[in-house]
Amino acid sequence: METPPIIPVGEKDICQPQQQWAKDPQKNPDSTTQIRQQPQEPPIEVLELQVSPDPASQIRENPQGTEKLAGGLEEDSDKSPRSASEMPEPLQASDLWYCPDGSFVKKIIIRGRGLDKPKLGSRCRVLAFGFPFGSGLPEGWTELTMGLGPWREETWGDIIEKCLESMCQGEEAELQLPGHCGPPVTLTLASFTQGQDSWELEASEKETLARQERARGTELFRAGNPEGAARCYGRALRLLLTLPPPGSPERTVLHANLAACQLLLGQPHLAAQSCDRVLEREPGHLKALYRRGVAQAALGNLEKATADLKKVLAVDPKNRAAQEELGKVIFQGKKQDAGLAQGLRKMFG
Repeated sequence: METPPIIPVGEKDICQPQQQWAKDPQKNPDSTTQIRQQPQEPPIEVLELQVSPDPASQIRENPQGTEKLAGGLEEDSDKSPRSASEMPEPLQASDLWYCPDGSFVKKIIIRGRGLDKPKLGSRCRVLAFGFPFGSGLPEGWTELTMGLGPWREETWGDIIEKCLESMCQGEEAELQLPGHCGPPVTLTLASFTQGQDSWELEASEKETLARQERARGTELFRAGNPEGAARCYGRALRLLLTLPPPGSPERTVLHANLAACQLLLGQPHLAAQSCDRVLEREPGHLKALYRRGVAQAALGNLEKATADLKKVLAVDPKNRAAQEELGKVIFQGKKQDAGLAQGLRKMFG
């Protein structure tokens, strides 16, 4: 038996006057005149149009079409008004998660179940869509292991791993990245196996994983990928930070290597900080002194740069890199002095 079509509230009442007009147009010679005579009594049918179905059900059916990204602007006020059924449900603060390092914002589309989240070693069943071509990440269903695999070495892999660490089983989310133009990036965590937090690992396990990350980082650095190398060195350092004092001597090498990557990435401030960590443990570390000197020169701290480079040359007078860098710093200092002197002459001359 066929089900008769469902007519929304108010639609039946609106259609009836139109049918009557078609049947007997002579009875309504001037509907405009009648409306002018009774402006204070709007028809009930118009009021009934304000009733609308639950907007939450529409959001579940088409979440991307009814919600704006967290960074989006409000609709223009001069646009024609829309009925309540077309208005998107505002985002709640609890629907958004901001990555601590500012690399992305996660907008929760479907909430997950439970409180457990993937940890180191967890095998995650993931549905991914919207990643840029050439990102190295497969579209559709894939399985990713937290903390392992080459998929983590690219920028998107690092972001996905951070996002998965914040997701519960069954959760679906959109990722919003600064400067990303294109379709929304969506990620669904269907299931995952039990893993371990880094603090739950034995010291020997942490050191083994850190050595693997360091080796992979060195490979990437030599292949001309300082960004991927920096991520590997950073993950190795996070593993070793939880070791009891005095900690692993591996940290000194990792900070020195990380500083080299940061210089190539145009991050002299971070490079200087990484060198400080090295020199706190080994004040005579020549590579850290040289790299900090280069970083200080890039920051305009010429006196500090000169001091570090002279320390390198005091131990290794034939270090050509330090000689060349010190020459650049001295030339830059003379240029600044000349500019300052010229400015003073103009001011007092």
